[in-house]
Amino acid sequence: MTIAAATRVEQIQTMIGALRGAPPAAAAAAGAPTFAGTLAAVKTPTASANAAGDGSTPFGAEIDAAAARYGIDPALLRGLVRQESGFDPRAHSAAGAMGLTQLMPGTASSLGVTDPYDPAQSLDGGARYLRQMLDRFGGDPAKALAAYNAGPGAVARFGGVPPYAETQHYVQNILGGTTA
Repeated sequence: MTIAAATRVEQIQTMIGALRGAPPAAAAAAGAPTFAGTLAAVKTPTASANAAGDGSTPFGAEIDAAAARYGIDPALLRGLVRQESGFDPRAHSAAGAMGLTQLMPGTASSLGVTDPYDPAQSLDGGARYLRQMLDRFGGDPAKALAAYNAGPGAVARFGGVPPYAETQHYVQNILGGTTA
């Protein structure tokens, strides 16, 4: 924290203490944490930590590895997993999709996934399938995600994201999450 920031924090602390009737020095002397102390203790993530991905995301390292293996933006794969399963490896849809990446049984089988509830297999299969959709639709993430959700036939038929509310919402939720 810079000297100017520390000075401003102390000024704010003094004003708050005056409103409460207790000067901040008295609170600090009594062993209560001060705003300046709390602020100084907050760690700011480094650029290298941010570049490695979201360390707080469940399966973050596995998602990053699968994304790297297939040349996919890790944020895109992370958004897909968040949208598909909420990071629940035991997720199962009414339509029969399973696991973190909600692969349908036929798709899972075609990708060599023998246990879609195994996070490593699900992430590998989902990333591989997303890569196939990216390749099929010229690297366009919106079309690839729409194909992941509604099927590549629907994207080809409509020449882009189909006019299905569910698919449009799906694509927007994921792409909106990759820019944060």
